[in-house]
Amino acid sequence: MEPFVKQSGIVAPMDRANIDTDMIIPKQFLKSIKRSGFGPNLFDELRYLDEGQPDADNSGRPLNPDFVLNQARYQGAQVLLARENFGCGSSREHAPWALEDFGFRTVIAPSYADIFFNNSFKNGLLPIVLDEETVDMLFKEVEANEGYELIIDLENQNIVKPNGDSIAFEVDSFRKHCLLNGLDDIGLTLQDADDIKAYEDKRRQSSPWLFDQVK
Repeated sequence: MEPFVKQSGIVAPMDRANIDTDMIIPKQFLKSIKRSGFGPNLFDELRYLDEGQPDADNSGRPLNPDFVLNQARYQGAQVLLARENFGCGSSREHAPWALEDFGFRTVIAPSYADIFFNNSFKNGLLPIVLDEETVDMLFKEVEANEGYELIIDLENQNIVKPNGDSIAFEVDSFRKHCLLNGLDDIGLTLQDADDIKAYEDKRRQSSPWLFDQVK
């Protein structure tokens, strides 16, 4: 998992509440268990005017010109601004995979569905919770200023606006540690690789018959 320390990026606003995981990445694209390749189908039903098919080439599909991510001013966006209850619906890690594969590393919203919130941290995506008044302010500023960028400073837990003002945010210390160091569940386990090997070696000496059965 790629470490997250500080990010600077254009903000894309999705001004709707209750964006569910099937809207983020529709169910027909969930065949793969790899973490990559989902970006072209992120928000597929909103982004395209036709129906998407698994493993299809998206380059020639008709785009919905009214959808925010298709607008020229938001190309290359890395921060997604949304409303409350983002990521609700079914539990699927494919949702943060698709957001990351598209290019987002941060989502800002007033609230999230619990499973999506947890899955995001485990997959290198930072979900920031801000109060509705602050989120409203950011929506207005993004709309009024083309190329609006934010600096997301995880280490210091603040968001720096274009005018230099900062917004503090809270994040669990353990999750922060994992993001800063690029540690997913496997990475955390591998930190104890020497202890695991030492335990296995000890067990091999004390109970060799257990290992003789393993082919």
